[in-house]
Amino acid sequence: MNFNEKYELIDLSQEIYQGMPVFGMHQKTFIMTNQTHEQNQKATGSPTLGFSARNLLISEHGPTHSDAIWEFLPSGPTIEKMDMKLFYGNGLCLDLRHIRYPDPITIDDIKEALEKANLKFEKGDIFLMYTGHYDRTHPTLHSDDDAVDVLNYGGMLSTHTGIKYETTKWLAEQGVVNVGIDAPAVDLTPDDLDYGCHLACGEFGITNTENLCNLDKVAGKRFLYMGLPLKIRAGTGSPIRAVAFVEK
Repeated sequence: MNFNEKYELIDLSQEIYQGMPVFGMHQKTFIMTNQTHEQNQKATGSPTLGFSARNLLISEHGPTHSDAIWEFLPSGPTIEKMDMKLFYGNGLCLDLRHIRYPDPITIDDIKEALEKANLKFEKGDIFLMYTGHYDRTHPTLHSDDDAVDVLNYGGMLSTHTGIKYETTKWLAEQGVVNVGIDAPAVDLTPDDLDYGCHLACGEFGITNTENLCNLDKVAGKRFLYMGLPLKIRAGTGSPIRAVAFVEK
């Protein structure tokens, strides 16, 4: 059977654009025109075609991205040295929208959501948490008439739920290799200054993925997941194009 006939591809990646929300200390996104079609055609003297190109100034952690362990644990690997199996494979997503800041997502919350969706973890799973944070706060989803806090992009960068150390440790023990969320960070933000999810990821040699979107389309489902990082030398993380292949 044709692959495209068997699976529906769902894009889980946020759009990259100048002015996009970028968390904390990270570089804001700038996009600059390198040359226009007209400039290039004039420079080359081509009678038929001109080529346009732009330059990107972007953080490794700006848009939808995965972290290298080295970002927060200098004894860990940088992004190009991490096992590729952390970034593709079997995935599942749970609907956890009822949990809001300041409450963290707990082991019991995840167990309850697993039971409700009739799912269970398997070794090598990539686990995505649908919290609804992107849907509620991202500026591209709201009209100009909405009252948006420009500094925090309507709450996109302010406060959101996440998971702590013990929950991440438990997930790793269940076989999870990558923990993803539709928010700028997997930790309970801004309260968890131990950065418990990151800490546990480093200790167990797994990774996390942040700033996902469209998780409503895969919540309560299993699917094939792929979110490959760029091969950045000594990278602390990398933007990814995260997608889910859902069986039709």
